[in-house]
Amino acid sequence: MSRLLVVAVLAGFTVDLSAATDHIVGANHGWNPNINYSLWSGNQTFYVGDLISFRYQKGTHNVFEVNETGYDNCTMDGVAGNWTSGKDFIPLPEARRYYFICGNGFCRQGMKVAITVHPLRHNVSSSNGSSGSTGAQGEASAAALRTRSALWLAAIAVAAAAVGAFC
Repeated sequence: MSRLLVVAVLAGFTVDLSAATDHIVGANHGWNPNINYSLWSGNQTFYVGDLISFRYQKGTHNVFEVNETGYDNCTMDGVAGNWTSGKDFIPLPEARRYYFICGNGFCRQGMKVAITVHPLRHNVSSSNGSSGSTGAQGEASAAALRTRSALWLAAIAVAAAAVGAFC
């Protein structure tokens, strides 16, 4: 029965992680010079809990999170993170603007990207009675949140049943 409890808890974690979107910078072009990352990021919608991933040749490129000044000037102003693996998965834990550059001199060749991370949408009613979420994407986000909640409750129920079996 203790195995059942472990499986239920792990299933809950898996469900939560599967809801995150992994945004691969540049899609099939990866993290390389002379690519319009503003165009790429403009076609993405980032939410809290998502990941941004950078794929590049290790040793040639890297990724630095910087502040807006560092981004605008291709400098290390406000460095908040540094990744060098060539396959970097960076969590986006809060709703705000993020700025990433290549610190090996390639920023001026276009290797920089700015993204805006949005809070998870909640289905909140406004004063006129309309939904706070807009469009199909908002409905999909709300449905995903309801599904995750239901699966978590199911995992907890299985865990509770397993614990009850020991008493």
